[in-house]
Amino acid sequence: MSDGKINLAVVPVAGRGTRLLPLTKSQPKEMLPVGRKPVVQYVVEELARCGVERFLFVTGPGKTAIENHFDIDVELVESLRESGKEELLKELAFERADLDYFYTRQRRQLGLGHAVLSASAAVGNEPFVAALGDSIIGLHAQSRIVRRMIDEFQRQRADAVIAFEIVPREDVVHYGIAQPERPPDAASDVFRLSGIIEKPSPAEAPSDLAVAARYVFSPAVFEHLRATEPGKGGEIQLTDAVQRLIQSGGKVLGVRLPPSERRFDIGNFGSYFRAFLEFALADDEYGPELRQFVQGLL
Repeated sequence: MSDGKINLAVVPVAGRGTRLLPLTKSQPKEMLPVGRKPVVQYVVEELARCGVERFLFVTGPGKTAIENHFDIDVELVESLRESGKEELLKELAFERADLDYFYTRQRRQLGLGHAVLSASAAVGNEPFVAALGDSIIGLHAQSRIVRRMIDEFQRQRADAVIAFEIVPREDVVHYGIAQPERPPDAASDVFRLSGIIEKPSPAEAPSDLAVAARYVFSPAVFEHLRATEPGKGGEIQLTDAVQRLIQSGGKVLGVRLPPSERRFDIGNFGSYFRAFLEFALADDEYGPELRQFVQGLL
């Protein structure tokens, strides 16, 4: 296993976002605004703060808006300058970041595991971060969890490191759930996994620790993804491949999110509305006035 720098992220963004129709009929859910920015921009900025410099988006039909968003729009820049709106150029600073963007397609909708596997030819034989493009970690993406995960991956020479968050017991049916090797120490947020289960019932769940949309993988995960049969929903589940990795003797670690770095899931209207409201209320310019407005409504 390489101890070199990990600076590549695979970002699956191919899902259709059907739980957010009609918003997602003509635009990717990853491009939905949360506060001042689209979801996927928060994801990129979070990972860039953690040392990621190369981004490989796994796309699907109707996702060209993501590619357009990260392109440099010379005509827009010139228009702002010519119209005396240069103060708005700071809103496009993300375009000038020293980052590289690449795109590949998930040709069939066969689940998250298949989306990650679709990146295998481009990733090659190097470790990488995987980050779901519809989940923001931390308010305004001010999270260092991926940096912590990369550090643990290298320090402990792991085969995979996965972020987890504590969820209510009744919600475990929506997530991959950790089976820690031993009960996590309250004083430590790092633990080794003896297993991981996709969407168990509350009675079956070995813990209340749910996968929190961030991973660090060695390229060995691709071998296990290729051997993984379709699971729940007829999809190739990433958690099933991780379980195979564990069973083959691989070292898989969990890192628990700190309370200050909650996950904002933009997967359904309830969580999307809550995320947008919380980010808007935290806005430096408009937040205080909006807070008064909302209080008046209530």
